Amino acid sequence: MNFDALQRRVRRAEAVVQVRMDETVRQWDTLEAAWRRSWTPGRILIAGLAGGFVAGRLEPGGAFSGARWLQMIGSVSGLVASAQASIATLQEAGLAAAAAATAEAAGDDAPQADPPTPA
Repeated sequence: MNFDALQRRVRRAEAVVQVRMDETVRQWDTLEAAWRRSWTPGRILIAGLAGGFVAGRLEPGGAFSGARWLQMIGSVSGLVASAQASIATLQEAGLAAAAAATAEAAGDDAPQADPPTPA
């Protein structure tokens, strides 16, 4: 296999990755929108009451104290923040890759900047 064929395979693989990343971001946005729409005030209230009931039932046994609830809430909020940061990074990378692909497609004949000379 020659070098040009390898370059074509790499470009195809990069295009496939870009399409899959775009699909993933789009599906994540759809999931996020559906998730946010589903949390109505009534459902939030029911979830809070159910969580309070479970905490009250487990508290006398001492297995799940208030400090553990706070620890669990902190862990979950950290997980959610990490997931949101990952999605934001993926979206930024997708935009950068799309801009690079557009620039590459449009600027194949454009002159390239000379590399800096070592001092």
